[in-house]
Amino acid sequence: MTFDHACAQTHILVLNCGSSSIKFALFDTAAGPAPRNPSWSGKVQGIGCQSQELHETGRAPLAVRLDPGHPYRDAVEIILQRVHALLGHGRLLAVVHRVVHGGGKYSAPIRIDADVLADLRNYTPLAPLHQPFALEAIDILLGKYPGLPQMACFDTAFHSTVPQVEQMLPLPYAAWERGLRRYGFHGLSYEYLTVALAEQYGEHARGRVIAAHLGSGASLCAMRALRSVATTMGFSALDGLMMGTRPGSLDPGAVIYLMEIEKLSLEEVSHILYCESGLKGVSGVSPDPRELLPREADEPRARLALDMYVRRIVREIGALTSVLGGLDMLVFTAGVGEHNATIRERVCADLAWLGVELDPQANAASQKTLSSMSSSVLVVMEPTNEEWIAARHAQSFLSSNAMANL
Repeated sequence: MTFDHACAQTHILVLNCGSSSIKFALFDTAAGPAPRNPSWSGKVQGIGCQSQELHETGRAPLAVRLDPGHPYRDAVEIILQRVHALLGHGRLLAVVHRVVHGGGKYSAPIRIDADVLADLRNYTPLAPLHQPFALEAIDILLGKYPGLPQMACFDTAFHSTVPQVEQMLPLPYAAWERGLRRYGFHGLSYEYLTVALAEQYGEHARGRVIAAHLGSGASLCAMRALRSVATTMGFSALDGLMMGTRPGSLDPGAVIYLMEIEKLSLEEVSHILYCESGLKGVSGVSPDPRELLPREADEPRARLALDMYVRRIVREIGALTSVLGGLDMLVFTAGVGEHNATIRERVCADLAWLGVELDPQANAASQKTLSSMSSSVLVVMEPTNEEWIAARHAQSFLSSNAMANL
């Protein structure tokens, strides 16, 4: 398959790559700005597992077979073949990737070439669950379709507005000069919220807002005037809230103990921190609150894991509220935040001291506005849309560069 640039190119493909899945979304820009909803979307899941499936808009899941030696290559090729079948020859304007870490260098979307790709590999140790897979997809496409423009949008970019007092780690100053700092993540999700909240709530959204991105990874972002001023994730995606398999904030002495006293290797400790901690590690059952909630009555560890999960969210909301000097709006988003009414209820119950009060019926129905009329804090649920933000960035970048070349 080739991409003929003489054809009318109107579509932007967004890829969001994880270790075992690639999510994709296709946006048609023929009529102007990228629409909020993609014309086609889905995911290839089970990469590296025994069974793999293609999920896509309007179709039942389809079993696919990926080469065990090159599963990611095959998954990318399946997506590109489906794009070709949907669009015909040469109608793809660009592919844009969600790249988790841009370090201190990349605070805006960028077109990717071999040099940029090599540079981005330097950030892989800071996001080992995500960075390698986005870069692998980029590398595959660069090699196979060198004429196809590719762009990266960075999860760290949104937090470039955070002041230095929040960015710095309390290490020797030379660490700051070497680039060791709190970067923050989930930036595309938070950026989408700034658009959606401003549209729906106007000036209220420009006040003191805390957004809770609660998924398998989780973080909070404190915003003022729709800009990030503080966030719970830091130098790596391990920091902050307790997550599905990650511990969140942890006494570094515990890591030293595991290595010095229990004699675990760096690789073993890294595996524990990224894959065996959080809800999964405490419960011994699952990283997913949906699976833990039905078991908590009979399994004390499942209940303890959920209690710790909620406690960390509440504690960090309290800390960020103090940074903001109060709280006007609390926003829930991402998988748990959007769909788990029980977790939202428990978090908000423990925030009653702030004047937070949910409407039980609205929360049970996962309505957009969750708070009661008497609540001092507006509590809302807003589904995130990282893919649209990436498509919008790519369209703007390509348009501005086309104008510059006239």
